[in-house]
Amino acid sequence: MNKLLSGAAIALFLVCATAGSATINIETVPVGNPGNVGELSGEGAGGYGPDRICGAVGYEYRIGKYEVTAEQYTEFLNAVAKTDTYGLYNTTMSNTSYGSGITRSGGGTVGDPYTYSVASDFANRPVNFVGWGDSARFVNWLHNGQPTGAQDASTTEDGSYYLNGATSNSALMAVTRKPNATWVIPSEDEWYKAAYHKNDGLTGNYFDYPTSSDTTPGRDMADVSGNNANYYGNPYPIDSDKYTTVVGEFQNSDSPYGTFDQGGNVWEWNEAVFNDLSRGLRGGSFYLRYNYVSLLASGRGSPSFWPSSDADFVGFRVSKVPEPVSMAILALGGTGMFVRRRGVRG
Repeated sequence: MNKLLSGAAIALFLVCATAGSATINIETVPVGNPGNVGELSGEGAGGYGPDRICGAVGYEYRIGKYEVTAEQYTEFLNAVAKTDTYGLYNTTMSNTSYGSGITRSGGGTVGDPYTYSVASDFANRPVNFVGWGDSARFVNWLHNGQPTGAQDASTTEDGSYYLNGATSNSALMAVTRKPNATWVIPSEDEWYKAAYHKNDGLTGNYFDYPTSSDTTPGRDMADVSGNNANYYGNPYPIDSDKYTTVVGEFQNSDSPYGTFDQGGNVWEWNEAVFNDLSRGLRGGSFYLRYNYVSLLASGRGSPSFWPSSDADFVGFRVSKVPEPVSMAILALGGTGMFVRRRGVRG
């Protein structure tokens, strides 16, 4: 077994940094087995979307155990969005049914800066109404050590991604991961491997669902036996009047690497590019009838989304990659030099 996954390294850890007077903790899990075999995802694998070999990653990395929460995003806003130059806050976040429960006060000026707070019953639910650009600015902030200050190159506009004020779809589509990146939006391969790979060495063995199962998950928040997720069904919404669930709500429903909610709750951004127009989303959400099909490993590219767009069913998680990550290693992880073709599902 790879040393990363042996002994004390199996234990989860907290990655901490100081941001002025505030500190957020991003709990991550290790994803080892570098050089594992990829598999086909898309229409040719019995799913939907353009075919691609997914899940082969040539390096060890870590990924968020949970989706980024409303509380963590609120700390980010308080650190860098006193004037909110690039629109990191969406007023619909304040909704306490399908939003994030994050409210804003103040005038957004030097003399009357914005301040942000989150309702206690939303603090540990995933943030939503965040675009790809918002997510990139969040990971730049992590890369830079969680500083406090205006949205500039020292906080949000440079780091793992060079944004430099990019807010339009065309500008955000041109953004790529820098070679010295640390905290990142997961690549499609990083996301896919953490969700579906069976964590059994360098194999091409993958589960159909990110709950360590080939059986469609249930929706039972009280079920301790596992294989449950938050997607459309009956009752709806699933948690009383709230559409999202607390991250990690579903017991024993984690992936083989220990991540929760990669299936359901909110769609999650990744770095994939579709037709030079949109960025990739993976994992499904609480929204849309029969959305359980979007939890499948074979489903990709639907939806994909304009990177400046945000919605109630979209959030994100983060990865931490080795520093520096050379372009050669990243290329190796995406070549799909080895492939296991998934059988077509009925």
